[in-house]
Amino acid sequence: MQNQEGLSLEQIRAFLEASTEIRFEAERREQVYDWVGRILVEQEYATLHREGKGLIRDYLAKMTGLSRAQVTRLIGQYRHSGRVQLRSYRRQRFASRYTTEDVVLLAEVDELHEGLSGPATQKLLYRAFYDFGDLRFQRLANLSAAHLYRLRRSPSYRRQRFVYQATRPSPVSIGERRRPDPQQRPGFLRVDTVHQGDEVEHGKGVYHINAVDEVTQWEVVGAVPQISEAWLQPLLASMLEQFPFRIYGFHSDNGSEFINHTIAKLLNKLLIEQTKSRPRRSTDNGLVETKNGAVIRKHMGYRHMAAEQAEEVNQFYQQHFNDYLNFHRPCAVPELMTDARGKTRRIYRWYATPWENLRQLPDLARHLKEGLLMQDLERRARATTDLEAAHQMQTAKRALFTQLHHRRSA
Repeated sequence: MQNQEGLSLEQIRAFLEASTEIRFEAERREQVYDWVGRILVEQEYATLHREGKGLIRDYLAKMTGLSRAQVTRLIGQYRHSGRVQLRSYRRQRFASRYTTEDVVLLAEVDELHEGLSGPATQKLLYRAFYDFGDLRFQRLANLSAAHLYRLRRSPSYRRQRFVYQATRPSPVSIGERRRPDPQQRPGFLRVDTVHQGDEVEHGKGVYHINAVDEVTQWEVVGAVPQISEAWLQPLLASMLEQFPFRIYGFHSDNGSEFINHTIAKLLNKLLIEQTKSRPRRSTDNGLVETKNGAVIRKHMGYRHMAAEQAEEVNQFYQQHFNDYLNFHRPCAVPELMTDARGKTRRIYRWYATPWENLRQLPDLARHLKEGLLMQDLERRARATTDLEAAHQMQTAKRALFTQLHHRRSA
């Protein structure tokens, strides 16, 4: 609608009685206020009688969509100053009692005293001024504990007190973080642990220790009741002794059961190089991870075995299971193939026991332990057939599980 400021009171009355949907549309509140001011000036609102003022008030409310109280407030502003304009909002604020220097001083006190509680810090501030006469603490001396916590949340305090730094892993000097490089030599072990689960009623479960040679897949398994240096050190020494060849490398993940000074001392004494995987990269130790599922979980299952049963499980491994794995259980032998794009992948065309893989290595006698001959290993491999060895292993495993079940039920 155009030139609405020039309407007479009769025209405004007729408009209010006839219209139901017409309303003034503005993009900003400033335009609404400016339009209201022009209407009040044109209609000479201050000189109107009571009925005329009521018409103008209803007209403004209908056209702008403002409430009656809002319109009354704008009219009051016009009568007071002769103008209707948008006022900027200013929050009522109390004057700051404590300065930026006080906040910095509080941060210094907290830094030196390692951030004591509010009342304790309040006492320090009081003593600084009243007992030791430090004038810098004149305002802070009477600081309440509640307001002290408010100051600690202020931006100026945080800038002074806290230093933000990206999280960095704790440096551990034990073991070198890289993959082993066996160069077709036996004696580079991949090691991992497998837990047999915990139960509320029966407590902690057995921990299986799995060590696999990277080149020949020669595998030695042991068991301990707890993952600690006191239990692992003698078991690892026994497991390393069961390998027929010299050990040159020991690779594990970043678990503290292997990355500790006791294990490092044992490996250093045996002149074995210790390496470790990258954090959160389980595929870095993929060979032993695969053996965990295909060997240990497949034969020992997932059922809980109490920690005190670890000795029987370890005896079964030493007397029956390890020989079966290395002389009578074939494994897939990977063959590295490089395609036209230069991508290397593994294909498996041949299966052989770890002993067969070891026997085919060139210059094997140089890698065998002192006093051990190939003929000795060959006699162990020929002592029983694969079926007989598997039968003996299964018989011993059933006897073990029966013994563990009886002890569990007792």
